[in-house]
Amino acid sequence: MSAPSVPSRPISAICWASNTSTCPASFTMISSTEDGAAANFTRGFGLKAGYFLCYSKDLSGGTVVSDVQVISEKDAIPPGFCFIPEFIESKSSVWKKKRVCVRIVPLHSVTSAILDIRLTAKSKMMLPQYTCLGDILGYVLWCLKGPFTSPVPQAKPRSLSIDMRQLSLEAATPLPLRPNNQSSQSQPKISRRRSNLDHMNHTPEVVNDGSSSHGITAMDGVPFALHPRFESRAIEKVSVTDLENIRIKSLQDIENEYNYTFTIEEKAATRLRP
Repeated sequence: MSAPSVPSRPISAICWASNTSTCPASFTMISSTEDGAAANFTRGFGLKAGYFLCYSKDLSGGTVVSDVQVISEKDAIPPGFCFIPEFIESKSSVWKKKRVCVRIVPLHSVTSAILDIRLTAKSKMMLPQYTCLGDILGYVLWCLKGPFTSPVPQAKPRSLSIDMRQLSLEAATPLPLRPNNQSSQSQPKISRRRSNLDHMNHTPEVVNDGSSSHGITAMDGVPFALHPRFESRAIEKVSVTDLENIRIKSLQDIENEYNYTFTIEEKAATRLRP
């Protein structure tokens, strides 16, 4: 017979249950022995119904079973041990001639504990690596004790409200950056006079072209308003004919119109010299 696989998680509790309906959800019921026989304890005198041995490996309680013993009704329970609980129906009862007791200790206080328990129907059958604890109603109880690794505690995910999820920075999609010289190359050049007319018909907006590190100017929050002297002129509509007659001067035209030689200033400066 090949050696059974060695489990790694320790057993946290052992109990009796009459059937699958009375067995707790976190427990595993041993329904058959290692040699294929039914593991229903029904051979006792005066027993109306059978019961099964169950074990749990749920470590949420923070305790493990460090040792298991089978004692008779005449033996005193060892110090630190307790009888396993019974999840039995009203018509069922556990045989009291032999009792199973366990020692339960905190999870992080020991490095070795009971890793597995099994049953056999024949006393001559041997389970490698397992320790024989004794017989109960013709069944032989075996246990495997060895070292185990304590599970690493995992942080429970916190539930975030809908408002907090909306404020998450990860959900915000960053806007694409725009080079500083893009606005100067894409926008057409217009005269200052036409630009002033556009501002009279539209509400000015502050545009962040990337030149400022924060995108905030001194005019933010200041409402746009005309002087009362020019309110009447702002209401007047400008005809399309007047706009077409506007002559846009070139740089050379402006230099020719406002050309000044500063000769008067030069003569005054020469007269003041000693």
